[in-house]
Amino acid sequence: MTARFTRRTTAPHTRLAAVGAIAVAGALVLTGCGDHTDKSSDSSDSSSSSAPLASKLPADIRKAGVIEVGSDIAYPPVEYMQSGKAVGIDPDIADALGKQLGVKFEFQNGKFDNLIVGLQAKRFQVLMSAMNDTKDRQNGINSDTGKKAGEGVDFVDYFTAGTSILVQKGNPKGIKSLDDLCGKVVALQKGTTSEGIAKTQSKKCTTDGKKAIDLQTFDTDPEALLRLKQGASVADLNDFPVAAYNAKTSNSGKDFEVVGDQIEAGPYGIAVSKSNTQLRDALQAALAAIMKNGEYTKILQKWNVTDGAVTEAKINGGS
Repeated sequence: MTARFTRRTTAPHTRLAAVGAIAVAGALVLTGCGDHTDKSSDSSDSSSSSAPLASKLPADIRKAGVIEVGSDIAYPPVEYMQSGKAVGIDPDIADALGKQLGVKFEFQNGKFDNLIVGLQAKRFQVLMSAMNDTKDRQNGINSDTGKKAGEGVDFVDYFTAGTSILVQKGNPKGIKSLDDLCGKVVALQKGTTSEGIAKTQSKKCTTDGKKAIDLQTFDTDPEALLRLKQGASVADLNDFPVAAYNAKTSNSGKDFEVVGDQIEAGPYGIAVSKSNTQLRDALQAALAAIMKNGEYTKILQKWNVTDGAVTEAKINGGS
């Protein structure tokens, strides 16, 4: 069965309940990812002289031959470390884009909730990290406060996914939906869409006369998964492909399972500074090209995630 997807953002998600579909290589790494200093991946050996879309890039990037990518590389199967290199859906798509543009995409490891700050500080030129394209992110709005927190970013949308509820194998607490999380401990990665979903649900719990969710947030999803594995929480909320992957691979499928339906499926986007429209448009053209030549479909087939495919390389298509 093919996986259906979810996203990482600071707003709610949706995820699917059929787990067995993602049989991908690699083991669940229950360790936190590092800060923003690790360079880990090469993505293209193509020279700009032979790349069909190289001329669309800004001159400085074309000359350097490299696009620096900020990513939280602890989110299998979207991106994770294997033998010292970033692998997964995002690195594979980056590699295909690099062949069109004649550059290498170099992934640098960072904490998810610091990535947009790093982009705006010009530590990275783009972000690829299972990041949901949302209006709040586009407009630089803090989703918790509703106030302006930055200039915002532009997105080139390349995938669709939602949020899932991951529980211990056998579902000992009988969790079936978000409503079942009221008054319970839930562990998840901070700065994500999943956190926004949990906070919204917690408010609903109290409005309905129930106890709020006891929300525990961590820098990385593997930390939240460890709490769930130890029984210190009843659930972890994360993107469906990630939830399904962990249910399939952690301890040979004996640790976790996915329950309920996907929550609020929406697009993943490659984030680019609003001032860098030429780079944004070059990425859009490259994505359209790999959709047309079949490379995009081959990558999604490799990771068994074709249900998350988009049919158009949109800019800022998130809501």
